[in-house]
Amino acid sequence: MADHSSSTAWPAKKVRETFFEYFRSKGHTFVPSSSTIPYEDPTLLFANAGMNQFKSIFLGTVDPHSDLSKVKRAFNSQKCIRAGGKHNDLEDVGKDSYHHTFFEMLGNWSFGDYFKKEAITYSWELLTEVYGLPKDQLYVSYFGGDPQTGLEPDLEAKQLWIDQGVPESHVLPGSLKDNFWEMGATGPCGPCSEIHYDHIGGREAAHLVNQDDPLVVEVWNNVFIQFNREDDGTLRPLPSKHVDTGMGYERLVSALQTKHSNYDTDVFSPIFTRIQELTGVRPYEGKFGEEDVDGIDTAYRVVADHVRTLTFALSDGGVPNNGDVFPELMKRPDEVKELLDEEEVSFARTLDRGEKMFDQYASRAKNQGNRLSGKDVWRLYDTYGFPVDLTRLMADELRLTFDDKEFEEAQAASKEASKVQKKDTKDAVKLDVHDIAALEKNAAVPKTDDSAKYGLGNVDSKIVAVYHNKSFLQTTSVIPEDVTFGILLDRSSFYAESGGQEYDTGSIVIDGEAEFEVTNVQVFNGYVLHIGQMKYGSLKVGDEVVSSYDELRRWPIRNNHTATHILNFALREILGDHIDQKGSLVAPTKLRFDFSHKAQVSNPDLIKIESLSQDWIRHNVNVYSKELDLRVAQKIPGLRAVFGESYPDPVRVVTLEFDVEDIARDIENSKWRQTSVEFCGGTHVAKTGEIKDFVITEESGIAKGIRRIIAVTGNEAKEVRRVGEALKAKLDYIDTLDGKEKDAALKAYTVELNQADISLLQKKDLQDRLSTTRKAFDKSVKEKEAAANKAAADGLLQFFKEHPNDDAYFAILDVEGNAKALQNVALQAKKLSKSTYVFSVDSQNGKVAHVNAVSSHAKSKGVDAREWANAVVQVVGGKAGGKEDGAQGVGVEVSKVEDALKAARDYYSQWV
Repeated sequence: MADHSSSTAWPAKKVRETFFEYFRSKGHTFVPSSSTIPYEDPTLLFANAGMNQFKSIFLGTVDPHSDLSKVKRAFNSQKCIRAGGKHNDLEDVGKDSYHHTFFEMLGNWSFGDYFKKEAITYSWELLTEVYGLPKDQLYVSYFGGDPQTGLEPDLEAKQLWIDQGVPESHVLPGSLKDNFWEMGATGPCGPCSEIHYDHIGGREAAHLVNQDDPLVVEVWNNVFIQFNREDDGTLRPLPSKHVDTGMGYERLVSALQTKHSNYDTDVFSPIFTRIQELTGVRPYEGKFGEEDVDGIDTAYRVVADHVRTLTFALSDGGVPNNGDVFPELMKRPDEVKELLDEEEVSFARTLDRGEKMFDQYASRAKNQGNRLSGKDVWRLYDTYGFPVDLTRLMADELRLTFDDKEFEEAQAASKEASKVQKKDTKDAVKLDVHDIAALEKNAAVPKTDDSAKYGLGNVDSKIVAVYHNKSFLQTTSVIPEDVTFGILLDRSSFYAESGGQEYDTGSIVIDGEAEFEVTNVQVFNGYVLHIGQMKYGSLKVGDEVVSSYDELRRWPIRNNHTATHILNFALREILGDHIDQKGSLVAPTKLRFDFSHKAQVSNPDLIKIESLSQDWIRHNVNVYSKELDLRVAQKIPGLRAVFGESYPDPVRVVTLEFDVEDIARDIENSKWRQTSVEFCGGTHVAKTGEIKDFVITEESGIAKGIRRIIAVTGNEAKEVRRVGEALKAKLDYIDTLDGKEKDAALKAYTVELNQADISLLQKKDLQDRLSTTRKAFDKSVKEKEAAANKAAADGLLQFFKEHPNDDAYFAILDVEGNAKALQNVALQAKKLSKSTYVFSVDSQNGKVAHVNAVSSHAKSKGVDAREWANAVVQVVGGKAGGKEDGAQGVGVEVSKVEDALKAARDYYSQWV
């Protein structure tokens, strides 16, 4: 019996290691945790259970050639996140002692190996004999049946628990909701058996099981997958039964350390200590609800939980004290910190404005029965990016409620309005020469100061003009709903489309009163026109507003614009100084660069170009920008500018690594040739490392002497790499196939690969591999067909050699339904003036039988091959046709092919 007298006997790390050691001793294989981001399963936002990576086994779709298909017993600690979708613990975090958005799920599995008896024995032995949990504090549940669905109780599991020595008073029947697991509306399912732990002990707590009591919690669940839910809703026993178990690691640690709260264990205490060091707040005291008067303990729990979740999700690794189990964490700590810092800054801006609006809405709600408007809750999210979960939490603190249905209606109405608005607004609203002339005569409408576009965050602005239907208006209130129009501001944070870079989107807002959704931004002779529609309220000339661009759109555009400069430099370095820019597009999802070059860029050069670009990103150099006198700037060695382009004076210069001010002090120094120097008015990253990655996806010719490269960065680059690896794995799998299955797979793969948006270099490698595989397969097929055809023909010749007096040859040929092979045999029979009736079954689909009948007695004895073939092919459920002396047919009941062969003999014997 293990020592359970002190929490120091079971540090968290030892708890996990003991679980691993136990199941390793029972012949289980360790299968590393899958990613928290289930890329291969679009039905899931996050991996939320240990069984996710084994779904293919349960569904019977696992690749038979994979390592996974060979595993019969497995164990691991699966990283799980429940922060969205069907399984969402986000709202409960911090409020109680045992809910988390991130948690570890210790699990063991049996795939068609052991079943209930062993699973229950393992569970009880590990908890009571190895970990030493008091038996009288454990309660188990079994499926108690469900009369409405006709499901019988799982009395087998009940008895197995009793056989372990669990008293009947601690063996409890459970409901369909708690004790019957289903993967979905159809598919594998079965009863489950839970183990609950009473933290108090010395009492009977059966009535508290599954009652959300924080001191009586479920620690382990054994799922017995023994049925398949059919399409008609019926249950059918599975040929192979599986066991899927999951034990909450944090809950087990709290039980072993005799703590009533998961947050009191050494899983969380190091994080709490660090939070206190960083914030200077009082130490964590473990208070809940009304006892937590200042809310600080709740905040500790929320912050600690979310730090774990974010760290896992971003690095796809583990928490700091678990680096040995989840080594991925330590691979990218700086990147994780950087991402968190960026998100924190962005969310802080959102929070600041959102909080002010929440306070306004909350004050109004107190005069309306303590009820927030669902429309206001949607507006907080839609306009200010204020999470609904946060709104709900803050409302709870003020004892306010809101109507979910009203919120959903407001959300639906907004989405419907957006559908109507999704049309090309660029051409719908634009200033012509007369409009511009009118503006230039109007001193009250200055040209837009858009210098804020190079910074971060929103700016306060003033509306100087409203433009609709070729007229300048004083207010938007006279413009019909759902109509696109334009607004001019005195200063703007929006980037207007220019220099190949796409426009920003966002909002022009008076908090709580009006919002104009900006869907396009164009500049006309210095006047930045914000194009879009009113979402609510109205605006007028003179109104003070907030100019708020969409950072989530701007962010990847910045990445792609700086990456375009890097690509331009790399092209010159690898291909030569003759490279001139002929056009570009900088969009959120990709960059496109057109340049002068006479020939297709070779694979070796593409590799060098991509590698050099990635080097700039890895070196994480600073990006500088500054306006210089045009004539001075044109003297910088290595300057890249678009030939024939007219540049302003002064001109904005963007450089990598070297500060523009340093360059200006030594303008003709040849070392500036070593970096990218361009005239550019676009937005850029602060450091090249923000780009994260660079992948070329296309290289093509668009005109004589002009080539085009398309590339992706950041998240898009990560995705194309993931898709590329998945395609590589698929081709590896196809290589293991054979016959018509391989032929069909190669055809489908060819289409998929050609359409795939992946690394161009990887695509070329895969296309080369595919071509080699295809040629080898076709050669193999031809050789097999030739051998089979020869063997079939030789078989007929050998038969008549051994039986020269026979008039007919009857056989089932092993030629995979090959019509040419059958015809070849028939041709040999005709040459010998013999009759033949041959069959062949297509073994790949197992559903088609091919026949070929030849009658050498069509005239002499009246044996019509068509009648003969039809009479016989009916036996295999098919039809035949042809000529008097030869016919062909196809049937589908291949199991009767031997009967058909006998029928062929019998039919023929009637005439001969």
